[in-house]
Amino acid sequence: MKRFGLVFLIVAIFLLSGCNIKSSNNEDNKKINVVTTIFPQYDFTRQIAKDKVNLKMLIPPGAESHSYEPTPQDIINIQKSDLFIYVGGENDEWIKNILSSIDTSQKTIISLIDCVDTLDENFDTIAPDQESHKNEEKETDEHVWTSPVNAIKITKKISETLCKLDSKNSDFYNKNANEYIKKLNNLNDSFKNIVSHSKRNTLVFGDRFPFRYFTEEYGLNYYAAFPGCASQTDTNATKLSFLIDKIKKNDIPVVLKIELSNDNIARSLAEATNTKIRTIYSCHNASKDDFENGITYLDYMNKNLNVLEEALN
Repeated sequence: MKRFGLVFLIVAIFLLSGCNIKSSNNEDNKKINVVTTIFPQYDFTRQIAKDKVNLKMLIPPGAESHSYEPTPQDIINIQKSDLFIYVGGENDEWIKNILSSIDTSQKTIISLIDCVDTLDENFDTIAPDQESHKNEEKETDEHVWTSPVNAIKITKKISETLCKLDSKNSDFYNKNANEYIKKLNNLNDSFKNIVSHSKRNTLVFGDRFPFRYFTEEYGLNYYAAFPGCASQTDTNATKLSFLIDKIKKNDIPVVLKIELSNDNIARSLAEATNTKIRTIYSCHNASKDDFENGITYLDYMNKNLNVLEEALN
């Protein structure tokens, strides 16, 4: 969980109260300011609004979103935003602290977990520690965007909000949103087609597991080393034995790892079971190179189509 101290907060508020930074570009001053925390909602907004808004992503490309510490500039950017979009849930407690410290009366805020029906993290299919995960308190799984169906719902919400905030460009936003939703529907159909024609329906993650909404959407079974985006990712013989057993019993050909994480556990599992390792993209963030090259949510999810087809066949 992200936290920052009282001194940091005082400094940030001081900066906010003293800053009235205006762009030197008059045209930019006429645009609404949209700030997002991470990549998915950044890209959804980019597909809808194009260059009609000033768009910022708080967490830098390539950064680990779960251990990110906010800077005073982040707070200034949130304060200056007309529309602020974040995920919500326990991992965004730092955002809630910031929002409670600033004036949000003239600001529109979207939380992704409020746009969809949420699910709890599922410990039943997570490799056990010495103590059972079943004794842990269940938390809402925050990775709602991993389901293309949820991505459609979020896109609609962002589009509706932009149309209200910037009505003169509403036709532009609606047109782009509708075109993007068609692409998301095609993506959804492609995933359904792969699953319906696959030899198996079980995945093994030698990593954390941010794909609850994805697997639920397509009726897939799964086993993973850690729930959600767990902060503790230390392995042990019990975890490895559990996953090796699942790989062998289900004749799994591919061990999955997520982007921007190490492959230590996946590699151990692959070596023990003579399987392949493949990266599946949760889209939490883009690498610096990918971001600079204009990578999109759809680009990552299309890569996942190929990975899923291999993993299930």
